[in-house]
Amino acid sequence: MDAAASSRTAAPDRFPAGLENAFWFATFNALSYPIILNSPMILFAKSLNASATVLGIIAGMMPLLVIFQIPAASHIGRVGYQRFVYAGWGMRVLFIFGMALVPLAGGFVSPPTQLALLLLLLFLFNLSRGISSAAWLPWITTLLPESMRGRFLAQEATLVSIANCGTLLLAAVCMGSNPGRWQFSALFVLSAVMGAISLRYMKRIPDAEVPEAERTSAQPVPWREMAGYGPFRRFLAFNLAWSIAYGGINAFTVAYLKVAAGLSEDRILIVTGLAFLGGLAGLWWFRTRMDRFGSKPVIGLCLAGWSLVVLGWLALGTGLLEVSMAMVIVLQLAMGFGFTLVNVNNTRLAMALAPAMGRSHFFALYSVVANLSLGLSPVIWGLAMDAIGERSFVWQRLEWNRFSLYYAGALVAFLVNCVFAFRLVEPKSGTLDQLLRDLLIVSPQRALARLWKRGPHGGR
Repeated sequence: MDAAASSRTAAPDRFPAGLENAFWFATFNALSYPIILNSPMILFAKSLNASATVLGIIAGMMPLLVIFQIPAASHIGRVGYQRFVYAGWGMRVLFIFGMALVPLAGGFVSPPTQLALLLLLLFLFNLSRGISSAAWLPWITTLLPESMRGRFLAQEATLVSIANCGTLLLAAVCMGSNPGRWQFSALFVLSAVMGAISLRYMKRIPDAEVPEAERTSAQPVPWREMAGYGPFRRFLAFNLAWSIAYGGINAFTVAYLKVAAGLSEDRILIVTGLAFLGGLAGLWWFRTRMDRFGSKPVIGLCLAGWSLVVLGWLALGTGLLEVSMAMVIVLQLAMGFGFTLVNVNNTRLAMALAPAMGRSHFFALYSVVANLSLGLSPVIWGLAMDAIGERSFVWQRLEWNRFSLYYAGALVAFLVNCVFAFRLVEPKSGTLDQLLRDLLIVSPQRALARLWKRGPHGGR
């Protein structure tokens, strides 16, 4: 029995020794990547006059390049989990330092050339990430016993949400309402430094031994049979539908707030940063319920909430409701709530469905299908929005333009996604009725009982 397994056996209620470094790694990594993959990068691209299609490419590049996990998965056994991830993460930190030079080149390089340089560096950044991330989920899944995975993912996501929120709020303070070149450059340097610090903690995470069969097998990988495995096939179909619905919503909402709603850069960063507080609220509310009721009912409930959120954006986009900071903040909080819970439970469900034998290849197939569709989705949405351009029309007293039509399409996609979520198969899963009963009846009753015991009648 290896050291990690001994630790798990000796202390079933505690994470394996050394795994606390995974939380530190996740925290510093989350202080880095939001600057490159979130609102600051979208706003910098908009300052270079990027079109909706280019914004879609930027938003979709990271998930698109996860396709390289398929060939990468065959090399994990030879290299090892830790070395494989560390090499890719180190390369992407170098590319972030390169991005920090692009804004400063604005004094002697035209905006189109800057945009081309930025896209090249983003491509290399996301390529190194896409290859190396093939080993991350198999590595962590091997270290964690099944009963702890939900708790680990919730705790990790909590730290990530706090770091993401802090990063975007700091970016808002740094950029102000009319940011210059040096401010974007300073943010990119900050991202690179935080990424470099995260590598120190990644190196301290205990390595795990790749199964012997994966290291020595010379047989071709049965991708078709893996994709045809019933529960896994439904899981892949759900992720495809989720990607179509969710893909691009953050990038195009930032564009909507900037172009149509007229918000300044600092306000946009503040409201997008607050979305992570919604994620924290969701993780706190469901922190024990994921392992008790399973992922399927939580995902179904969140998708119903997502449909209401997109309906709210549609009401703003059509002019049915007037744009206000209060409304935008509520919708952003709800988006953070819904995304974080879907993301955590989706990962937890992947861990439950992927068998120990061939785990790296199952995770690679899942990541490629989910991320390839997540990458193509914003590009297709962006092309459609550019085709509409500035044209608009009024129907039923509502203004239909590229943003309102996008939100209408996304609403339909989320409703369809609810059907795919209903068809998911999960071992040891509760039902949506049981989850709702716990949320709306059992938990409030417990809270009232505790208050009663603490009140003036508690001692009688």
